[in-house]
Amino acid sequence: MERVPILKIGDILLVSIQLDMSDQTAVQLQDDLAERIVATGCHGVIIDITALDIVDSFVGRMLSTIASISKVLDAETVVVGMRPAVAITLVELGLSLNGIRTALNVERGMELIAAANADQFDHQFDDDPDAETARP
Repeated sequence: MERVPILKIGDILLVSIQLDMSDQTAVQLQDDLAERIVATGCHGVIIDITALDIVDSFVGRMLSTIASISKVLDAETVVVGMRPAVAITLVELGLSLNGIRTALNVERGMELIAAANADQFDHQFDDDPDAETARP
């Protein structure tokens, strides 16, 4: 069985899907990614689907499930590299990809994650009235 590589870049895990996703490969990716998020403490996941020509309902559900798992483990998910035909197919299938942000490329995905993490950091201080004195 082939595995999808998961690379760590700073505080982000980069998943580049370069092969057709079988059910077994998708389940293995979910497990591997959850373990890597916990092991590394990363707060962002970028899933690059540039190489995918077709996304069916199974792959769409798999992306949503991965985003949900990542969110529970305190990591934002951004899908990058979506081709126009893939976007059209997802809309026609009625898949909204709840919980998943999208970006045109990896660089913009990294910017989205950085902004989300900065916003989350600011909200932590908003909840604590004494935090202003502790803020770096």
